[in-house]
This record gives sequence, structure tokens and C-alpha cells, in this order.
Amino acid sequence: MEIPVFTIDAFTNLPFKGNPAAVCPLMHELSVDLYQKIAAEMNLSETAFITRTNPSDSFTTGSRFHLRWFTPTTEINLCGHATLASAAVLFQFKKNINPVLVFETRSGDLSVTRQGESYVMDFPLNPPIKENPNDFKDVIKATVGNHPVQDVHLCHNTKKLVVRLADSCDRSALTGLKVDPVALQNSDRTGRIRGVIVTMIGSPDEQPGYDFYSRNFAPWNGIPEDPVTGSAHTILGSYWSKKLGKKKLLAYQCSSRGGELELEVRDDGRINITGQTVTVLQGTITL
Repeated sequence: MEIPVFTIDAFTNLPFKGNPAAVCPLMHELSVDLYQKIAAEMNLSETAFITRTNPSDSFTTGSRFHLRWFTPTTEINLCGHATLASAAVLFQFKKNINPVLVFETRSGDLSVTRQGESYVMDFPLNPPIKENPNDFKDVIKATVGNHPVQDVHLCHNTKKLVVRLADSCDRSALTGLKVDPVALQNSDRTGRIRGVIVTMIGSPDEQPGYDFYSRNFAPWNGIPEDPVTGSAHTILGSYWSKKLGKKKLLAYQCSSRGGELELEVRDDGRINITGQTVTVLQGTITL
């Protein structure tokens, strides 16, 4: 069996930046075990598998597809950068003729619209709830050390903890974090957390005017640090939109690779996440 595979850097217009995802367009479903083995082999934060919902469609003519995402260790419910990458493969390499593609996923229907050099994803909004920092002191200590913390929120349905650094912190406090993934994973074994997002207010007066910064750590899912995370911004978009009193936000995830996301929080309880992609690899998996 031969399976086409693409490696796409998402949320960037430069190679080796943003977040790389492997994308495999498949003529038919494979076993979960095989999906997981391929994802482990690719060893990226996510590998995406696209299949047709209607066998009479092709990757060029179809407008609806099944989409599943796997980390090297598990299947997940929502992934932004691999959705962006999947749309890029269909639009750019399969020459899909439709203006909008719809992916049927564990998180419901997710649509992606091509907009010039960018892609706009229609995602669910995941508002977090304010929590008492003392309830998560071990997790906070393992993530940000002794840096002052201004706010702690938890998104219960995604199990993502949001830790906001104090506004007195310089951006270097965030970029300089060195998080031990083993220590972080050991800091909470209750199952209530599957990831920690560290965020801080941006510098809108400096070009290009980022409203907020973030980093994302998910050792519970086999990802020590995810470079640029669309799903995290379904939470961050909700949080910062309320804090800053604005619907349109420009975000930068400042991992070592780095990536930029344009956000628009909508009144219908969803969020538009816009980004660009770069293709760095095309190949074939031979089994």
C-alpha cells in the first residue's frame, strides 16, 4: 500500500516556522492502530488523515471530507494547524474546485474558506472559567516557576489550563520558559488537565500589533510543547476578547518556531481563525 503524505508548516509564510503537520489523503479508512503507527512514525504534534464522505467524489470535486487527528500517542478531538494544513493540501495539490471545504470531525463540522494566500477556519469557541490558582499551584509552579501570575482559567471541555502572566512581566519571561515535560505531567495526575497554555498581554503599539502572546504545553498528549496551536486559540480568543473588549485579535504564539494567527470572535459562539501555510515535504508512505 502506498499512502501520499505532505508536511505542511501552518500559521506561517516561511518554511521551518509555524507548526508542522503531516497530512495523508486516503482513498479509504484505515485501522486506528495503523493511523496511530503512522502518526508515531511521522513524530509531529499531529498527523491528519483525510477521507472522502462520498465515494463518488474525488479530492478535487468533493466539498465534504472526514478528518481525524493523531498525536504520536493518541487521537485528539480538535486540532487547528492540521486542519489548516489539510485544507491547504486539498486546495493546492488536489486543486479542489470548491470555495469552502467542510471537515466532519470529532468536534463537529469545521469549514475552511480560501481567502487569498490565507485560509479561514470556522471553529467552536471554548470559553474558559476562572479558577483559584491555589487549586493548581503544582501545575503553575512546574510551568512558570516563580513568575507572577495574574489569572488562572480552565476550559473544562478541552481540559486546558490557561495561566496568564502578570502584566508587569516582560515578554522574555514567556519566551524564556524552560518547561520540563516530565515534571509538568507529574504535577497533575488527576485527569482534569490535558494541557497548559501560558499567555500574556501583547504589545499592540509595536508593529505588527499583537494583542497577546502564548505558549502551549501538552505532555499529557505526548507533546512537550506545541509550536502554534489553533485549538488553544479557541480558548485564548474567548478569554482575550473579553479582557480587551474587542472581537478581532492578532495573536503570536512564541515558541522557538513561532506563528501568527488572526482571530475573529463571532456573536454566534464560534471563532474564525486565519493563517497561512508553507509546504516543506511531499512523499509516499510505503507499507
